[in-house]
Amino acid sequence: MLNIDFNKGNGLVPAVIQDNTTLQVLMVGYMNEEAYRRTSEEGLVTFFSRSKQRLWTKGETSGNYLRVKEISTDCDCDTILIKADPEGPVCHKGTWSCFGEADTKGFLFTLEEIIKRRIEEGSAGSYTSKLYKKGVNKIAQKVGEEAVELIIEAKDDNIDLFKNEAADLLYHLLVLFRTRDVNLSDIEEVLVSRHKMQS
Repeated sequence: MLNIDFNKGNGLVPAVIQDNTTLQVLMVGYMNEEAYRRTSEEGLVTFFSRSKQRLWTKGETSGNYLRVKEISTDCDCDTILIKADPEGPVCHKGTWSCFGEADTKGFLFTLEEIIKRRIEEGSAGSYTSKLYKKGVNKIAQKVGEEAVELIIEAKDDNIDLFKNEAADLLYHLLVLFRTRDVNLSDIEEVLVSRHKMQS
């Protein structure tokens, strides 16, 4: 349990909820000490409703729960940041976030998690699972084929085909990453390191 200062806000502190995968801010609510304790113990985000004057677990009526992955505080210990996996749209208006639709800029990380899950589940109907079982040589071959197809489309004028081939390449590259136990964040670190060296 973190040392949170509930006294500054008369027993309540803001709780910022962030998508654990894309890091998009999903919503902001308030927690009292009891809501924070329940969130920590049960692993589901629970707020204190200022209008209803009671605890409420996000998703208790919609089923769109927020599963806690990590909890931290700001430097003053009077605001909570929770990284969570949403089980559906977060906003009552039906959008993924209370601040707008899903941040597609982070979807590659979501796709990475989907690929990992499909591989772990080993479903016979999953293309990802079947491809992974064929081994690194077959997957590397697919990456090569998709790269060649992307190069071919780059020389033509059909931008939609170019985008689709680029998507195919990225998908197969993510599957290849799994065979080498490499994550997108690992590649980001390499790129950041190179950027710092060139700056």
